[in-house]
Order: sequence, then structure tokens, then C-alpha cells
Amino acid sequence: MSGEKVVGIVLVSHSAEVASSVVELARGLAGGAVGVPVAAAGGREDGGLGTSAELVSAAAASVDRGAGVAVLTDLGSAVLTVKALLAEGDELPGDTRLLDAPFVEGAVAAVVTAAAGADLDAVEAAASEAYGYRKV
Repeated sequence: MSGEKVVGIVLVSHSAEVASSVVELARGLAGGAVGVPVAAAGGREDGGLGTSAELVSAAAASVDRGAGVAVLTDLGSAVLTVKALLAEGDELPGDTRLLDAPFVEGAVAAVVTAAAGADLDAVEAAASEAYGYRKV
């Protein structure tokens, strides 16, 4: 996928460790998905728990390959942070979307779908459909 437009994915968690682990899990379950740019934006700059607009902005810029950026979040203030950045209008790449999806299952679905070369609409749909995954 080198040089091709591909959807980038950012995983925003209150914990750097959680965000990084979900990136690793999603990539692993997607067969490595080496062509999909995925970045973790977890915790605060000082390493503590929380969310950081600066880390989210940097992560989104790092995965932007021209096909849009899908952002998945874990909990409340992570959602609010991304919504605030989107409202600013110039803090995130132009076609960045906050996806309404479960964090872990949605991340896996998003990475797998992006690895198949799908567009942002398809990545969003796949991640959102993860709400329907039955476990029992």
C-alpha cells in the first residue's frame, strides 16, 4: 500500500498502555496490516491517565495518507477531546471522523477493513457494526 491513499486510524484512550495494546492487537488480528497507518494517542504528555488534544492531533497527522482518518475512543472525555478538535476545524486532517464504535472490536474491524483497501465510509461502517458482535 506504500504510496497509495489509505485510511489512517487513531486509537484514543485514557491510558497509553491500553491504546498501544489495542493497536498491537488490531494489527495482529489483521495479519500485521503493515500498510495501514495506525497510531495510539493514549494518556497525557506527562504519562498520566487522561486524554491530550496535542497527542490526538499529532497521531492524526502521523496517519494521514489522503483517504481520511478514523478515530476511535474509549471513554467520555476522550470523545469530548476529539469532538473539540473537530469543532476547531484546523486541528485534525480534513477528512477526520470520530467513529461511534466499541473501542477494541471496532479497532480490529477498522484495521482489517482499511487493510483491504476500503474507503473511510466502509471503515466507519465496519467499526460501527462491531456493536452487534455477539459473544454468547
